[in-house]
Amino acid sequence: MGRLLAGVRAPTTLGTHLRALTFGHVRQLDAIASRFLVNLAQVTPLLVGADQVAYLDIDDTIRATYGHKMQGAGFGYSGVKGLNALLAIVSTPTAAPVIAATRLRKGSTNSAKGAARVLADALVTARKAGASGLVTVRADSTYYNHDVIAAARRAGARFSVTAGMNPAVRRAITTIPESAWVDIKYPNAIWDEQVGGGVSDAQVAETSFTAFTSRKKSEHITARLIVRRVKWLNPTSVPAGQGELFTTWRHRAVFTDSPLGMLPAEATHRDHAIVEQVIADLKAGPLAHLPSGSFSANGAWTVLAAIAFNLTRATGALASKFHAKARPATIRAQLITVPARIARSARRVCIHLPEHWPCEHAWNALHTAACGPPGPATS
Repeated sequence: MGRLLAGVRAPTTLGTHLRALTFGHVRQLDAIASRFLVNLAQVTPLLVGADQVAYLDIDDTIRATYGHKMQGAGFGYSGVKGLNALLAIVSTPTAAPVIAATRLRKGSTNSAKGAARVLADALVTARKAGASGLVTVRADSTYYNHDVIAAARRAGARFSVTAGMNPAVRRAITTIPESAWVDIKYPNAIWDEQVGGGVSDAQVAETSFTAFTSRKKSEHITARLIVRRVKWLNPTSVPAGQGELFTTWRHRAVFTDSPLGMLPAEATHRDHAIVEQVIADLKAGPLAHLPSGSFSANGAWTVLAAIAFNLTRATGALASKFHAKARPATIRAQLITVPARIARSARRVCIHLPEHWPCEHAWNALHTAACGPPGPATS
């Protein structure tokens, strides 16, 4: 060490390494994360059925931060001071979601800023990972803009985006005849914040709609507008003993070019909520906090969190059907933090697992898939 370095040098730490990264390094990590997911999908059953149907969901979240020196921290739409993480996930009807792209942004940024670029990158990654069939991009009303929908169409994907209730959408809803509404009933009541309770009955109808007519004509997009309406229930405002004079409805519209029928397309769009589960899993794991005051370091940490998430998903997919769709916390608790004892004998390393362990077969399947079957014991 004396011939190589002048003076005493301390070993590097993860924090020191992350703080040395720049935005360019973070973009290189994005490319690594993309290739890593593609390779995982080739060697593990990570996206079963993606050659037929796949969904790409995009959403963002605010990760709360503390301290005055945190770069990029600000107050966003949630009123919480922090940084904004944008995620794009890929899933299939039979496979749990994986993260195809991430982007850490300033806390005060508009949610839709840069979403079209992230969406385009995620669609390329999804195609390379095996999503060669019908791909549908799902998003909420925050991403109801021309750039996001045009990015999906350029990549050959369908779109299903909640439409903002602007005057044009309201006018289109008023043109739907009363006879076109179809009653639906949810198996379980869905909590509705505006209603303040569970909603189990609704009606659905659809009409043709041309969006973004304020832009030049070549950028107009014509597709289906699927509208779900529920009764506006507000019993606290009605005096006791007074009945309902007329029915008031609250509408929510979905702008989509899905080839599915009206009811399946509306139900498929509601499954967009799966992205909230991924966000919750990240916040319960590596994004429980952002470790550095450097914005680039936190951006790199977010990409590494996505890589770890996808690797955990691949671990579950190799272990068993149950773990293939289990939460990452369950996979970590049952397959990664293994209660085993390591013993060495005759230059061999043996892992002694506990007796009557319920995850024995899943762990053995994972070990066999990763390392091959164990060799025969010699003694």
